[in-house]
Amino acid sequence: MLHSGAAIVLTILLMVLPLPAVAADEAANPWFQKLLSKPGLVIEDVSILAEETILDVYRDNGFRPMWNRANVEDLMRLIDESPNHGLNPVDYGQQQLMNVLMVWLQDPSDEARARVEILLTESLLRYGYHRRLGKIKASSIDPDINFRREAFNNQAPATTLSQALAAPSLSAFIEKLAPSGPFYRALQDWLKVYVALEESGGWGSVQSGATLRSGDSDPRIPSIRARLALTGDLATGANRTSTTFDRDLDNAVKSFQSRHTLDADGIIGAQTLAALNVPVQRRVEQLRASLERLRWIRQEAVETVVAVNIAGFRANFFKDGELVWNTRAMVGKDYRQTPVFRGDIAYMEFNPTWTIPPGILRNDTLPAIKRDPNYLTSKNIRVIDSSGRTVDPATVNWNQYRTSVPYTLRQDPGPNNALGTVKFIFPNKHLVFLHDTPARQLFDRPERAFSSGCIRVEDPLRLAELLLDDPAHYSRSALQGIVDSRKTQRIRLKPNIPVVITYLTAGLTADGRVAFFKDIYSRDEAVLAALNGPVRIDAPEHGGN
Repeated sequence: MLHSGAAIVLTILLMVLPLPAVAADEAANPWFQKLLSKPGLVIEDVSILAEETILDVYRDNGFRPMWNRANVEDLMRLIDESPNHGLNPVDYGQQQLMNVLMVWLQDPSDEARARVEILLTESLLRYGYHRRLGKIKASSIDPDINFRREAFNNQAPATTLSQALAAPSLSAFIEKLAPSGPFYRALQDWLKVYVALEESGGWGSVQSGATLRSGDSDPRIPSIRARLALTGDLATGANRTSTTFDRDLDNAVKSFQSRHTLDADGIIGAQTLAALNVPVQRRVEQLRASLERLRWIRQEAVETVVAVNIAGFRANFFKDGELVWNTRAMVGKDYRQTPVFRGDIAYMEFNPTWTIPPGILRNDTLPAIKRDPNYLTSKNIRVIDSSGRTVDPATVNWNQYRTSVPYTLRQDPGPNNALGTVKFIFPNKHLVFLHDTPARQLFDRPERAFSSGCIRVEDPLRLAELLLDDPAHYSRSALQGIVDSRKTQRIRLKPNIPVVITYLTAGLTADGRVAFFKDIYSRDEAVLAALNGPVRIDAPEHGGN
């Protein structure tokens, strides 16, 4: 935001700014072409990164001025409010724009106007790209990410810039270019709350000590009450000074735990204490990183979609824009991380077989067989040779194999099948899909990074019922009948259903409170480094440069 007297200076400046309403018959300004024809143009220490695009804009307009006072006011306001998106006003030359506008007041020449307008247009293009696509090209951090990055209306950026400047409201055009959506806006609101907490000094650390439970007395409890009051977990009007762990504090601790991927047991042990002591600056960073990631997937935000948040261990299904299914999920272990990408669910398979993939065979199955000769039989896994014949596992000398075997190991359908009763296939190079699991007790764990990369979901038959959306043929009881048959059956979806797998370390609870999740794969650091790093403009995939 603008600090000290800068906002007042800007207001006065815009009141006297000689930018008129642009007239259709306004004369061409030769300085646009002169300045933009020089490679490596720098204005007020700002490198003009979009010279060619800006040259196209002014060439198409006959090299006439395009900015008026209303648009300047709108742009400066957008830049001033960019921290609400987790962005940095410095990236858009906030102070440099103030400088050139001040210079122009003293020197309203054609050259000065051209310099002002070029810098304004560069700033608008940077801001528009970052709001629509994110400051960071996601695939530059993680090449597996394949989210769409399409130009507005699939048109050249110069066309979009011209439309923005001709629109009745620049702010309204930007919102059309990059619609926020309710989830994004809610995280913005929480970002404001946590930035305000940071600016007021945040919270102090709670000292380590013995585990605390309801009914305990401890001199640290007032500081815990103060900490929980700051983030709205302690009810308004609750005692702030008592050293006794009362019911209000018990409820506050459970509220805090439920927002931080912890067992909501009301007990302040080592993990809860560590979460309480995470500094507010880290929570601000998580919100900023999550807003950036939401900008990456904005163009995937269709009305009907399955959405998975790896860090939050949750899976959701939105039907016609409404959340109709939300469940706990398990994701990949740290050394078998679930990738971030998009796909389309093409079919589901009931009573699936499971062919053990090479990585799991090498790292898990083969060592287990060597430890326990009955392992394959106990897991209902068949050994199949290259001719398709079933081989008795007891006749194989497994100790001679180190990393692979000349057999296919396939687990038949049944209660112990690793994929459970149903799997949801969206073809992808990672061989990742959603599926059931026989290990349902693990859903009760607050942190659920247990899989080999695929996503295990709770109550998958409900998801199947919703995706098929055909109660006459595929009611819950009909689907259960298919499962009970123990026969493998594949059902195609028409049309395919998009699935988006993302990684948000800040999100929302069911009642709209902010939730924070552990950065289980340590992915936030790279996003934040790029957000705080040099400005960049990465072109969209379609429509011009």
